[in-house]
Amino acid sequence: MMHFEALTVFPGMFEPYLSASIMGRAREKGIFSFEAHDLRDWTHDRHRTVDDAPFGGGQGMLMKCVPFFEAIAELTPRTEERPHVVFFSPCGRRFTQEVARELIEHPRVLFVCGRYEGIDERAYELADETISLGDYVLTGGELAALCVIDACVRLLPGALGDEMSAQDESFADGLLEYAQYTRPANYEGREVPEVLLSGNHAAIAAWRRESSLERTARWRPDLLVDAGLSQKERDLVAELLRQEED
Repeated sequence: MMHFEALTVFPGMFEPYLSASIMGRAREKGIFSFEAHDLRDWTHDRHRTVDDAPFGGGQGMLMKCVPFFEAIAELTPRTEERPHVVFFSPCGRRFTQEVARELIEHPRVLFVCGRYEGIDERAYELADETISLGDYVLTGGELAALCVIDACVRLLPGALGDEMSAQDESFADGLLEYAQYTRPANYEGREVPEVLLSGNHAAIAAWRRESSLERTARWRPDLLVDAGLSQKERDLVAELLRQEED
């Protein structure tokens, strides 16, 4: 079982999402577990203060480093497995499917969820890894942690009803997923590609691969650089990109 933890000032934010749908079912099956720790439990004043004004001035308040050091020092030995400590920051490496695959190699992952204007820089000494979800700003790290947990859980054996689902999704092979359709086969003249109705599995697989290449070339050509395409596929992509330019 993989164990996720979060160090946060809003521990109640996680439960609604992680108890629903795929996450909830996977948790009930014992595929992963989750525990939120209230950072305020490692404060020492009656107001349970976790923030203070930044040295040198500036807008807003900054999370103090001391509660983080004390919390992680106390949490680390609670299990035999040392936690892999993850902070979130614009300075971190961009989160991708490959990063999710790397994270599930760790049996215990502890997410540190910042708030306010950020965290005292000294606390980052505690990080085994720093991740960025993208070039935008969130109110807190809780939502970022939920996104990462969701992506990781989907990769754990048994989490998805169809064991092939995770293999067929976008980014599983470095490309966007192929286009998909369901009933009706014809809606007001909008027809499903005939090959998908043929029952010819080899032809369907070939169509899906081409669809994946086409969608990636159109919307995320940057992914093609490391996709490991055959020469035939590279020629197809080049033609698709030429058509896009025209």
